[in-house]
Amino acid sequence: MAKPNNSSELGLLLRQLLKERSLSMRNFSELTGIDTATISRIINNKRKATPQHLEKFAECLGIPLIKLFEAAGYPLEQNAGELDSDLHVSIGAIQSIFKDSNINDENFSIERVKQKLKSYEAYAETEEGKNTITNGFKQKIQEVGSVGPFINKLKDFHTRFISRKGSIFELALIGSSLLYFIIPVDVIPDYLLPIGYLDDAIAVQLITNALLKQ
Repeated sequence: MAKPNNSSELGLLLRQLLKERSLSMRNFSELTGIDTATISRIINNKRKATPQHLEKFAECLGIPLIKLFEAAGYPLEQNAGELDSDLHVSIGAIQSIFKDSNINDENFSIERVKQKLKSYEAYAETEEGKNTITNGFKQKIQEVGSVGPFINKLKDFHTRFISRKGSIFELALIGSSLLYFIIPVDVIPDYLLPIGYLDDAIAVQLITNALLKQ
């Protein structure tokens, strides 16, 4: 279970970063789209930051997401072979978020995400799959209504897929991550906010790692 941030480590870190960047809480609120009162409560240890808060903070401040997860008390496991540090959220961390959110699903695993991606590879190269990616991506981005490392990577993937830059195998991999994001039925359902897109971020990094090996 995620540890309560009794030491206010996240608050201290955010204060330091805001000071270094000459940002007021109001400026920070405008940049992240998170209201000033919420930011103040998080910094003063009166509210636990959600993964969505942390992703927006990391994007705005230009620091690795993992640092904010650690400061917020989420248990993380370093595993460079699986996930990049900026996006890495361990299985233990995701399960603890399930518990904090009163959602009974402790069967999340990286393997389940891999299996889902594999099932989408062939579909991505069908006309139906291509149409889903072409027509569904923009709408899905609008639904998410956020920016962050994995969203930016998905936008890059979408541009590359539409322009057909890459081998058939590479495009199938890229297409699988786009379909994973677009289609709402994935390992962690998208409607389970704020945790619904954690597995999408992991899926993106798995595909990124796979492409780097080509």
